[in-house]
Formats: sequence, C-alpha cells, structure tokens
Amino acid sequence: MEAADFFRVSECKGQKTIDGEQVPLVLAPSDEGARSSGCEALVAALKANREWVEGKVVANSGVLLRGFDVRDAVEFNAVVEALGWPDIRYVGPAPRTHVHGRVWTANEGPLEEFTYYHHEMVLVRITKGGLVKLISSPSIFFACHCHFDQRSPLLTTKLGLMIDLDRSHAQIKEFPGKVILFCEVPPPSGGETPFVPSFRVTERALEEFPETVEELDARGLRYTFTALSKNDTKSMRGRGWEDAFATSDKAEAERRARALGMDVEWLPGGGGVRTVLGPRKLTRVFPGRKGRRMWFNTVVGMHGKELSSATLADGSEIPADFVRRCGEIIEEESIQFRWEKGDILILDNLATLHGRRPSLPPRRVLVATCK
Repeated sequence: MEAADFFRVSECKGQKTIDGEQVPLVLAPSDEGARSSGCEALVAALKANREWVEGKVVANSGVLLRGFDVRDAVEFNAVVEALGWPDIRYVGPAPRTHVHGRVWTANEGPLEEFTYYHHEMVLVRITKGGLVKLISSPSIFFACHCHFDQRSPLLTTKLGLMIDLDRSHAQIKEFPGKVILFCEVPPPSGGETPFVPSFRVTERALEEFPETVEELDARGLRYTFTALSKNDTKSMRGRGWEDAFATSDKAEAERRARALGMDVEWLPGGGGVRTVLGPRKLTRVFPGRKGRRMWFNTVVGMHGKELSSATLADGSEIPADFVRRCGEIIEEESIQFRWEKGDILILDNLATLHGRRPSLPPRRVLVATCK
C-alpha cells in the first residue's frame, strides 16, 4: 500500500510553517473508506510505509495522525508496534503508570500545573563508547522506578536494564528518538501538549546572546535538585529519596548515589537531600537534522526554582536575564493544537521540546517512547 493511497495531508489550528515545512505535518485518511476501515487499516498502512513516516517525522519535527478512530491503549499499542521503532522505557521525574504493552500514562502530576518544556530523558548522560551513564538528578533518578537487589550490586531500572552499582553503566546507546502521544480522553479546556522546534531556540538565543550561548556550551551546566524524605503525591517531581533509593538508611543511600555517579548533600532537620548532576551541554547536534544545534537542556525549567537550580558547571550563576529571555523565546516558538479523541502525535524527541498546559479534568493522554 502506497502512502498516498491511504494518507492525505491535512491542517490543524495552531500549525506553523518553519523552513518551508508544516509543523506538525497533519496526516488524515485519504477518503471515507480509509476513515471507516478502523485501526487495523492504519496499522497496515504504517507497516507498509515505515521509512516514509519516519522521514516525515524528522523533516517536520512532528506528525499528527488525526481521524483514524484509534480508540484505546490496545489499539494505540498496535500503532506503536506497527511503526517498528524499538522501545526505550521512560526514565524521569514524572509519575507514570504502565497501561498496556509499550504504553504508559503521560505525566500524572496535577492537571492544574504546567509541565515545562523538555526533551524526554534529556539528562541521561551518553558517555564515550556508546554507553549511557544513569546519573541521578531531578529528571532522572528520583522517578526512574528502580529496584535494588539487597543480595547483589545490581540495580534494575524501569528500563529493564541491570546497572552494576560499582560501575554504574547501563547499555543504552542513545536518547529516545521518538515520543508518541495518544489522546484517549480530550480535556474540556486546556491540556494542550505544546512543543517547540529546538533549533529555533538556539538560533534566536545566538542572535541575542552569542557570547553567553557559546560560553555555557563550552563550560558546561550543573543541575541540582532537592528531594524530601517521603513522596509528595501533589508534586510533579514529588518522589522522595527513600522511595528513589529503596532504603531509609542514609549511608546505604549515599553508596547507591555514588554508584550512579551523583553527589549528595543531606539537609539539616530531616529536610531531605540535595543531588548534583553535571557537567552537561547546552546544545547538541544530531545526525540527519541538517546540522542544527538543538536546545538540548533544561536550564529554563530548573533555574532558580524552589527545589532545583541550573548553574554553570563550576557553580557560577547563569545570568537571570538570559534565562528569562530564553523562556520567552521558547514560549514564542511554541506550537499547540487542541487535542481530539484518537489523535496520535509523533514527535522527534531529538528536535522538539514538549510540555503540558494546565487543564480541567478529565484528560487522559498515553505515551510510548522509542529509539
């Protein structure tokens, strides 16, 4: 089945044209027959046109599949499998629940809160030789759903990987390439998933702050995060250190933290623990994306917050006016549309930041992350 026989290019409110490409590219059924044939026909069309679909995701930064009557997690999982991209299980701060197959809930934090723009698993550290070092951080360890085996120096993460606590290396060779979102229950108001072509943030930051961008990239970034002792279910990043390290013993928690390459500082009066992660790059260039420098960091989301901070790697402050203006640029470059039931949004995770607008309930968006 040729792509043109099943898909037609459509439009959605909020769509933008960037460098001559529609973002996102909206693909709808080519005719009423394709629309009424259900999920099985969509699965067959995606299997037959995998390379074509992936090319569109990379070229347009995102593809929105709309009007194909995908109904639930089971059918969404079939779509994910049809695309043929290997699974990468999520590691990050958001509370999530497994639903079916490769499908998980998206961030289950309070709907009234804004989930700030980010690349999925942006703080995973890829080391030389293709290894990823899972260094704990607010966006990595404190919600990565790890299990410690008391009888061995191995840690099993939600990624299904074994990490040697003495070496703390996991066999992951890349960041997630795709984030696939499915709207099962659209919210009555708000709840959009805004996303941003990451290179546009770098381009505009370079236009306004060329020396600062290059300095931060050269010197590197450091992130810190404070985790309380117990879980806070009302917070987007509310996982406590006892849950994260699977122990209430501070000495054991420190050993496990060191094995994962993180520094810790215990706060007085049972105030929790401060974790430190770095250095990290401000921007990255990925193959196949026109040499664009992606804004691959979480500076704006963590800088100067109550429980987190982002500084230069040596602890020096990042200029507040730079962070503020970058936040404005990110928002100005954002793209969003109203979710409709059955929508599937495929984002190029290496090229787009994404977030979540506050919304009224109910809202149910499911997610799968892929290589």
